[in-house]
Amino acid sequence: MRKWVYLFTEGNADMRELLGGKGANLAEMTGLGLPVPQGFTITTEACTQYYEDGREINDEIQGQINEYIVKMEEITGKKFGDKENPLLVSVRSGARASMPGMMDTILNLGLNEDVVDVIAEKSGNPRWAWDCYRRFIQMYSDVVMEVGKKYFEQLIDAMKEKKGVKQDVELTADDLKELAGQFKAEYKGKIGSAFPDDPKEQLMGAIKAVFRSWDNPRANVYRRDNDIPYSWGTAVNVQSMAFGNMGDDCGTGVAFTRDPATGEKGLFGEFLTNAQGEDVVAGVRTPMKITEMADKFPEAFEQFKDVCKTLENHYRDMQDMEFTVEHGKLYMLQTRNGKRTAQAALKIACDLVDEGMRSEQEAVAMIDPRNLDTLLHPQFDAAALKAATPAGRGLGASPGAACGKIVFTAEDAESWHARGEKVVLVRLETSPEDITGMKAAQGILTVRGGMTSHAAVVARGMGTCCVSGCGDIAMDEENKRFTLAGKEYHEGDYLSIDGTTGNIYDGQIPTVDATIAGEFGRVMAWADKYRKLKVRTNADTPADARKARELGAEGIGLCRTEHMFFDEDRIAAFREMICSDTAEEREAALEKILPYQQGDFEKLYEALEGYPVTIRFLDPPLHEFVPTEEADIEKLAAAQGKTVEEIKNIIAGLHEFNPMMGHRGCRLAVTYPEIARMQTKAVIRAAINVQKEHPGWKVKPEIMIPLICDVKELKYVKKIVVETADAEIKASGIELYYEVGTMIEIPRAALTADEIAAEADFFCFGTNDLTQMTFGFSRDDAGKFLTAYYDSKILENDPFAKLDQNGVGKLMDMSIKLGKPVNPKMHVGICGEHGGDPSSVEFCHKIGLDYVSCSPFRVPIARLAAAQAAINNKRN
Repeated sequence: MRKWVYLFTEGNADMRELLGGKGANLAEMTGLGLPVPQGFTITTEACTQYYEDGREINDEIQGQINEYIVKMEEITGKKFGDKENPLLVSVRSGARASMPGMMDTILNLGLNEDVVDVIAEKSGNPRWAWDCYRRFIQMYSDVVMEVGKKYFEQLIDAMKEKKGVKQDVELTADDLKELAGQFKAEYKGKIGSAFPDDPKEQLMGAIKAVFRSWDNPRANVYRRDNDIPYSWGTAVNVQSMAFGNMGDDCGTGVAFTRDPATGEKGLFGEFLTNAQGEDVVAGVRTPMKITEMADKFPEAFEQFKDVCKTLENHYRDMQDMEFTVEHGKLYMLQTRNGKRTAQAALKIACDLVDEGMRSEQEAVAMIDPRNLDTLLHPQFDAAALKAATPAGRGLGASPGAACGKIVFTAEDAESWHARGEKVVLVRLETSPEDITGMKAAQGILTVRGGMTSHAAVVARGMGTCCVSGCGDIAMDEENKRFTLAGKEYHEGDYLSIDGTTGNIYDGQIPTVDATIAGEFGRVMAWADKYRKLKVRTNADTPADARKARELGAEGIGLCRTEHMFFDEDRIAAFREMICSDTAEEREAALEKILPYQQGDFEKLYEALEGYPVTIRFLDPPLHEFVPTEEADIEKLAAAQGKTVEEIKNIIAGLHEFNPMMGHRGCRLAVTYPEIARMQTKAVIRAAINVQKEHPGWKVKPEIMIPLICDVKELKYVKKIVVETADAEIKASGIELYYEVGTMIEIPRAALTADEIAAEADFFCFGTNDLTQMTFGFSRDDAGKFLTAYYDSKILENDPFAKLDQNGVGKLMDMSIKLGKPVNPKMHVGICGEHGGDPSSVEFCHKIGLDYVSCSPFRVPIARLAAAQAAINNKRN
């Protein structure tokens, strides 16, 4: 028979997967001989079984729980419902990973009116006994039966008003007894049956509630945001009670062995006398600093300091602990590695190395790479954020915090910014022509689109805060207004958005600037020492490239040349090219763009100082470049010597039913070879000029042909590139090496990678398109149905944000295994948005990529994730 339940004496810290974090740590503390109220843990496997059995606890598991209740009664010398020595317990959830939003704790379980009378008499403290009972009724009703807290809070407030007191502690035993009666009546009114008196019935109800909470909306969102699989399940901890609310020689507290905000060494925390744990967390009363505990309970405080030292030395990490003092005696209720800010994480990691408690590799492995985001972007002021309630939520598409006045067009964003206003650009969706407005905005909010929509990708590249896909917004772009959560917002109203959580707030929330702490450089140097993967950046402008180099990028893995076409003077020439009738006319228009492209590439090479630069040739469909405004159409007609009607016909002719699979990528170069010729000249001439300027550098351009599905396409475009490049190099009289490679972003390219490798100097996985093509999901529209997929447990994560290792990953692995034997010198990278996601980086390490490429502000995250991948896989 399977073992579903463990006493604290039967477990240890290594059993985290089975006992959850809380249960494993309670068992470990018990093993260390610390003062832990005893109990048992129901395993995570029992939770998974509960869901398999249609949300029921089966007889075998129930039988073991009952068996362990008896064992617990023997250990404590107390019995459930006993008239002499009643057992009271707390029930807490505890998943493998710490998960806020899971079920709240239930205290004082096992009470009924008979038991209250017994403990009142035994303790000589009826006030305490009735206080425990009214708390238990309130918690059980709220947490197990989902009757809202507020109904009970209203009854407490009414009682305090009636008695003319301000604090709960001023209510007498009789007041609390009366309240308990009112609470039970409220329960019966809401539920339709009497409050349960049988302790075992209460316990089974509480255990089911913990299992249920694993699948509540809060928990599901948190899991998705933090890579916690649904299959893990949660454990349940049943622990005998220690009472902090029996009088002034009792209390409860929460403490950290180091400051979780700064990482400073020293006890940090809060303490309340005559209270239970929920009072500290709920903020009902103002707690004291932990150091003041020395005056109240000198002996318990000395013992507590020793316990803190023991735990930190044992776990070799900052600990977050909950404890209770009952009649001057200390009891430890929980310990775990404490959550901390990014600054604190870096400081603690460095300090632990300096204190000889951790190696450099262990220190690198301790830091959550995603936390580094907060160091690199502005954040909301913590106190102001705590006081604010979100008006809505979208996808946290690009981290940071932004506050500004609402504008609805890119042009308005630019003009308001020019006069010194801070703005948030709100759009149905963004397109490449919005780029200048996006640069001018503090933040971007879109109604449509997912984690790899245009807005998300561009915002991440610029390091601008972005929330995408907030479908709750009813948008009226024409009249410059939208409605969210019942309120109508107009141009010029203030809005605050959080690109990390996706939360949207009405009005202004102050922001604080990003600060990179001194320890950042030290930890990054360790990461660079241990990682195998190189880290490049996706950058289209010299400013982005310089920023990425500052943050440690070792080259450009993707420069999207189309983003260079949208400046006022260039777009006109490019539109002329699109509207030309002959190859000669197209070449004449492209000749105007050539010096601009060449100048851009020169600046990029300068910024990269000899590091590799991969330039992707034109990729988007041509319709993205044509004018939509009447005035722009008239201007183009005049320039082309055509009528407005003719230009409109050309624009209409570019319309495609499915542009993402239409006339784009290498198909443009096959149709219009002159585009590839012009881009090759720009790339090579720029490289020649910069190489001449800096003879010490090794400028080696990498030309990347996008959207290949057949080796013959690559051969065709490569021939144009090689002929043009070789002629330019010959004419220059200097030696210059270049490479021609391709993006693997169509499943057929992955399936025929051996053929393509014979013609390619490198492969780069464009996982945004590869994910789109493999799933058959439009990345701009998937947001409409992905939530239903999460709720139905079809998908656990957004495949555009987290690489699908089973499907898309299999195609990547196959491409390398097919391609490398044909061309062993070929280098392989990834330049989709997944290049900055830690779990995706680890996968890239495992399948043998040479580099990952991501937006500039994610470069430190990728560097740290790459080091962790190397360290973890060495261990495994």
